[in-house]
Amino acid sequence: MADERAMDEVVTFTSDLIRIDTTNRGGGDCRERPAAEYAAARLAEAGLEPVLLERVPGRANVVARLEGTDPSADALLVHGHLDVVPAEAADWSVHPFSGEVRDGVVWGRGAVDMKNMDAMILAVVRAWAREGVRPRRDIVIAFTADEEASAEDGSGFLADRHAHLFEGCTEGVGESGAFTFHDGGGRQIYPIAAGERGTAWMRLTARGRAGHGSKVNRENAVTRLAAAVTRIGEHQWPLRLTPTVRAALTELAAVYGIQTDLSDVDTLLDKLGTAGKLVEATVRNSANPTMLDAGYKVNVIPGEAVAHVDGRYLSGAEDEFRATMDRLTGPDIDWEFEHHEVALQAPVDSPTFARMRAAVEEFAPEGHVVPYCMSGGTDAKQFSRLGITGYGFAPLKLPEGFDYQALFHGVDERVPVEALRFGVRVLDRFLRTA
Repeated sequence: MADERAMDEVVTFTSDLIRIDTTNRGGGDCRERPAAEYAAARLAEAGLEPVLLERVPGRANVVARLEGTDPSADALLVHGHLDVVPAEAADWSVHPFSGEVRDGVVWGRGAVDMKNMDAMILAVVRAWAREGVRPRRDIVIAFTADEEASAEDGSGFLADRHAHLFEGCTEGVGESGAFTFHDGGGRQIYPIAAGERGTAWMRLTARGRAGHGSKVNRENAVTRLAAAVTRIGEHQWPLRLTPTVRAALTELAAVYGIQTDLSDVDTLLDKLGTAGKLVEATVRNSANPTMLDAGYKVNVIPGEAVAHVDGRYLSGAEDEFRATMDRLTGPDIDWEFEHHEVALQAPVDSPTFARMRAAVEEFAPEGHVVPYCMSGGTDAKQFSRLGITGYGFAPLKLPEGFDYQALFHGVDERVPVEALRFGVRVLDRFLRTA
């Protein structure tokens, strides 16, 4: 088991990494290198030989390999990203880049997304170095840039240009899984991600006839765009259940002693109460209009209007998604992907999933471990290009009332110290058996 020094280091590393401002504003506006150098130094102190890799200066990634005892075994990728989304200090109770530890809680941007997991990885590897532990299979550690944007400077760059560093990796674990979900009725659920919806960020362009705002105009680009955006926003997507979502519904129903009826999923979700929130966003495709841009003066009808839509689609449902968008946009709107990544599906009956489940249950025997599908996406999408099956496993034991999911990209992001220490114990247990 990880030693007491690891319990202290995970808190220190989380706080230190938060203080290194790696805000990713998109469009290449980010600099992860200081955080990458920090992580690489901690790995080097543990006897590893990390390499720093950049597609463009300042956008650094770190990769290191820890050799296992069985050279015939498939390797395991363990990854976390170094960048964070922006934070407005005026909105926060504690400065978002202070890394302050107050009343047993580490505050700051990245505390849950996902410098906490980066710190756990570092703490476990260093504890193993002190103890002389070697895992059964090779473990490849990757700290990436640019996950909060396109990943082209991070995991995409690594997968496309440095695939040899991941030789032998068949599975990977990354963010957003094995956290405590309190259902409000005394039950603690630990969802482990075994799938992700595909990413379809779209740009819609309506073209029409420019003219004076006082004149009748039947070819108004703004009107055409507004109609299309309304159709998209109001569309009711049909039910589509992937194997992971079916497994999630089945296991959650068992936790609550509810008969599983997948012919009426909406009723089943209602019966699951708050636990249904773990699944409800992943039983259908979705498309949410998020940005609009048109015109430059109130009395001028523009010849072009643009909208952006955040689309997500389930594994096996991309063709349906494209056809639906063609129909909803209509003949007057052109649409294209600005960022497009695959949907993922991972087996929930694999030995690796069983070992993750066992690791959580050892330290949270009161909890119920279930699979789930992420509504969004992670670096697992890019690593899947290398044939790596991805799971979400960043363990945290959280107190009731701590809304973990609301803190992703939210104000006052923070993580309890005890949650970090639990994460180290669980991650250590899993990786020793993986």
